[in-house]
Amino acid sequence: MNQQKNFHFIDQFWDSNILPTLMEYIKIPNKSPQFDKDWRSHGYMDQAVALLTNWCKTHAVRNMTIDVIQMEQRTPVILIDIPGDKDDTVLLYGHLDKQPEMTGWDADLHPWQPVLRGDRLYGRGAADDGYAIFASLTAIKALHEQQIPHARCVILIEASEESGSSDLPFYINALENRLGKPSLIVCLDSGCGNYEQLWTTTSLRGLTGGLLSIHVLKQGIHSGLGSGIVPSCFQILRQLLSRIENETSGEILLKDLFVDIPPQRLQQAEQTAAVLGNAVFNDLPFCEGVKPRTGSIAELLVNRSWKPALSVTGCDGLPPITHAGNVTLPSLTVKLSTRLAPTCDPEKAALAIKTALESNPPYQAQVQYHIIEASSGWNAPLEAPWLVEAVQQASLHYFGQPAMGLGEGGTIPFMGMLGKKFPQAQFLITGVLGPASNAHGPNEFLHIPMAKKLTACIADVIAKHYQAE
Repeated sequence: MNQQKNFHFIDQFWDSNILPTLMEYIKIPNKSPQFDKDWRSHGYMDQAVALLTNWCKTHAVRNMTIDVIQMEQRTPVILIDIPGDKDDTVLLYGHLDKQPEMTGWDADLHPWQPVLRGDRLYGRGAADDGYAIFASLTAIKALHEQQIPHARCVILIEASEESGSSDLPFYINALENRLGKPSLIVCLDSGCGNYEQLWTTTSLRGLTGGLLSIHVLKQGIHSGLGSGIVPSCFQILRQLLSRIENETSGEILLKDLFVDIPPQRLQQAEQTAAVLGNAVFNDLPFCEGVKPRTGSIAELLVNRSWKPALSVTGCDGLPPITHAGNVTLPSLTVKLSTRLAPTCDPEKAALAIKTALESNPPYQAQVQYHIIEASSGWNAPLEAPWLVEAVQQASLHYFGQPAMGLGEGGTIPFMGMLGKKFPQAQFLITGVLGPASNAHGPNEFLHIPMAKKLTACIADVIAKHYQAE
């Protein structure tokens, strides 16, 4: 491969053919089913699928086929099949569903309106994960431009990832014969420690979530009548959460949520800390004066990648302040999200949380924890020498810096599924979600130079895969 020609083609193709369509994609509020119960009738998912498939058909490579598959009232998947020069398969993965809007966007930005500002494209879903289908097909197209041989490539784009990939196990089984047995799996839905080098994801945390409901009264009453007699929902909530988490240190207290951390992952955290330094927390949008949790930088990285953590992500039962009278609240429901170690059993962890919250409730209040999600994490298998070399060479050429490994704090359920289904496959998990990109939050953006260089790296790795097998 002529790497200079490769990047020149990809750079121009991104500017002329990808960015205009990606901006149209941002405009479509195709929220994942967990956040839009009426997604079928709204039709936004269909719009997104049509936009992406039409683009792929316009820029199809030789002998490529593309199908939209939707079974049994499930979300759709896009399946692209590109024949290769030998009997082997590379599977490339992304998703097209989006997180909800979230509040806090800058006045001149909007989740459903693309804004191109310098090297950044702002808008919901561009980086998580709308760019993936474009980058995947473009990487293969770049190989065809130079007549570089490659194995068969299958691009799979799902539409329920932000809902825990609820429909994906069904499709993985239903499409088993069409997917084949890939020897290399490429996922473009992960993150990067900076925008100056290629980052590969070596582990992903699991996730379990649920709704904790507390009921103390049949209806709200005047606080002058109820306070001092009726136990506060918040008082009970504080006690229940303290069964899960140390309120001072933030440490999780349930032993079923912990695993033995592999020594190589601890060593990797030390290496990553040496590269990123204080950027690990300086790049986060802390309010002035707020400090991160205590510990070395390496410890913070381990916290984020291999230790469980609890977040309260939503609440029902609280009136807005403008309508908040002096009332003893009858009930409260909070949404809990617990990140799990990559190798932790999510079902076992979810049951441990449920048991801890529901057993012997304070004041015999009506307490129920309803589990709504339990997704496995993933720990990368040992990389083959050819893949290590290919990733390093690609990073050095296109970024001018060596590649780095990073344990990510997020969850990609697809990886856990495929890790079990294809234990012999090699994995290249990477992405563009770097400092301040703020996926799921306000002001999400795609770092365009990073996306271009990453596309070029993927083309290189697919070419090296053909040579190695």
